[in-house]
Amino acid sequence: MSAAPSSSPVESANPAPAPHRIILVLAIAAFASACAFRICDPLLTQLSLEYGTSTGEAAGVVTIFAVAYGVFQFLFGPLGDRYGKYRTVTAAAFLCAVGSLGAALAPSLNGMLVARFLSGAAGAGIIPLAMAWIGDNVDYAQRQATLARFITGTIIGMAAGQLIGGLFADTIGWRAAFATLAAIYLAAGMLLVRLTPARSDAERAVPAGFLGPIRNVLGYPWARTILFTVFLEGALVFGVLAFVPTYVQQRFQLGPTASGAIGGLFAVGGIGYVIISRRLIARLGEIGLVASGGLVLMAACGLYALGPTWTWCAVASLLSGFGYYLIHSTLQTNATQMAPARRGTAVALFACCLFLGQSAGVAVAAALVQRVEPYWLFGGTAVILPLLGAFFAAQLKRRAIGEQ
Repeated sequence: MSAAPSSSPVESANPAPAPHRIILVLAIAAFASACAFRICDPLLTQLSLEYGTSTGEAAGVVTIFAVAYGVFQFLFGPLGDRYGKYRTVTAAAFLCAVGSLGAALAPSLNGMLVARFLSGAAGAGIIPLAMAWIGDNVDYAQRQATLARFITGTIIGMAAGQLIGGLFADTIGWRAAFATLAAIYLAAGMLLVRLTPARSDAERAVPAGFLGPIRNVLGYPWARTILFTVFLEGALVFGVLAFVPTYVQQRFQLGPTASGAIGGLFAVGGIGYVIISRRLIARLGEIGLVASGGLVLMAACGLYALGPTWTWCAVASLLSGFGYYLIHSTLQTNATQMAPARRGTAVALFACCLFLGQSAGVAVAAALVQRVEPYWLFGGTAVILPLLGAFFAAQLKRRAIGEQ
């Protein structure tokens, strides 16, 4: 197989637009899931003090969440294709509420790790399958705009996670941050139950076997390229970003709230991309977006490493969010079309590779910050990221030439 099919029975059936209320609630669930990713970033110092351990060991609460999230994509992708993406998302929201409540009550670091593992494992069923459900139920002509609205919840969640974590740590305590997260998951789950739609033709289709859909997706060379690229993207970008709040706290003596807010500006940069994305796409095209994204990320990491005051780190966070979505939006668009007949599995594998990359990046970064000054971490990443952008831009160009 040289390329994924360009259309699917779902698209040719011209499905009706998904109800706006369902998209909104899915975005709320995605908000909570993204928030859970970043909520521990400004808490590492507090967690190390609470449980009497080092910052590097406390970073395990970030790593184990990302590992569980990535690994369980292999389960949720085929489950969503087999039993229904919407219902799987709903069940995952309730399980995430249980995991977040467990983190709020965890008496030890081991207990926290177990709770974070459950939250990550269940969270694997939310964002990817919600995107796949939108792909099944929204016509391709309207899908980009619908996904942009949905992804806004994810972007805001990434910012809110760091801000909520830091704010609660400075006020009523970090445990309340996880309790709040549990309440959001619970509310989203209950609303999803109330709004449950009839199952579409795509969700009634039952793929043969369990690993078959995964093998089917991986059979496309372009799918393998997308998955490899998003793994590297996750490792390089989020391996560094996980340590931004701690880096700012230690270098500029800021508190958890301020450092969390600086890290959260990543999402503001992402929203900036969403606002002007139509004009950027029209002017630069996919190849230009990806190449530019690598250069913007290089500048962001350079500012983290060399900026003499915390305000430079704030600018770097804005640039990192903007640059990340220049690349990631293109990857994401291609991911929804890698294998339309196996869209749930395809998008889940995409998320799997992204967050396995994140876990690998955080683990490597945690080891490095134990041995070298953090600015070396940012400086090294600044060199590599434009190479990643150039690599994927070249792959897009080669694919475009091949289709002519």
